Amino acid sequence: MPPARKRPRAYDPARTRAAVLAQFGHVRAAVRALTPEQLGLPTRLGGWTVRELVAHVGMALTAVDRLLGEPEPVRQDGRLLDWPFAIAIAADADAIAGTARRLAAEHSDLDAHLAEVERRFTERLDTHPGSRLLPTSAGALPLADYVVTRTVELVVHTDDLNAAVPGLDIPYDRQALAAATRLLADALAVKAPGGSTEVRVPPYAVVQCVEGPRHTRGTPPNVVETDPLTWIRLATGRLAWKDALDGAKVSASGERADLGPLLPLLS
Repeated sequence: MPPARKRPRAYDPARTRAAVLAQFGHVRAAVRALTPEQLGLPTRLGGWTVRELVAHVGMALTAVDRLLGEPEPVRQDGRLLDWPFAIAIAADADAIAGTARRLAAEHSDLDAHLAEVERRFTERLDTHPGSRLLPTSAGALPLADYVVTRTVELVVHTDDLNAAVPGLDIPYDRQALAAATRLLADALAVKAPGGSTEVRVPPYAVVQCVEGPRHTRGTPPNVVETDPLTWIRLATGRLAWKDALDGAKVSASGERADLGPLLPLLS
């Protein structure tokens, strides 16, 4: 496990909660307008349909309900920045897909299903303090920290939905996009600690990473810059580093500006 960031970034629980609910609301609004034909379209997630992906989006919030149903750990032994390295998407792919397909089959009215998911999520946050510990794959984490990870899930899958349905343009809540961007940028700094390369994802994040001479003033010799959605696609494996460079989606200058070997962060 990579070492933790020395000064963890702070996230305001109220703003994070609002961001999660706002992004989930954007997805719900879009789902209401989808036709049966659109719900049957394929996605970039290895054979999943749009219907199955929508059902999986609901799982981003039901995970909170499920973990709150487990016995509370006696002490915190995980950190927020452990989470990107603890999830095993590839290893658990079959089980995740199976659950998504089951939920999609069980709920013909997806909007009603998502409405119930949202109601339950809100109720759980209203009745449990942010300090309540959850037994996550990254260890015991406070509820408030785990809710931050939900922004990554929701933003990533909003992008998956937009990519799957022509003309669909689900908006991104600014705070949700900011939290997802920052969490994944900080994870890069944990994975490749150092100060030789500056990674800029305006307007949300700037991190120093990669071993080598530390930059102290003036223009850094190694700079990577991209936009938030491109960064999230790179960090989650939706976009390859070479393709991002070739498509001018990212700029990279300096001999230590090649992030290709470090990506994706989630696997």
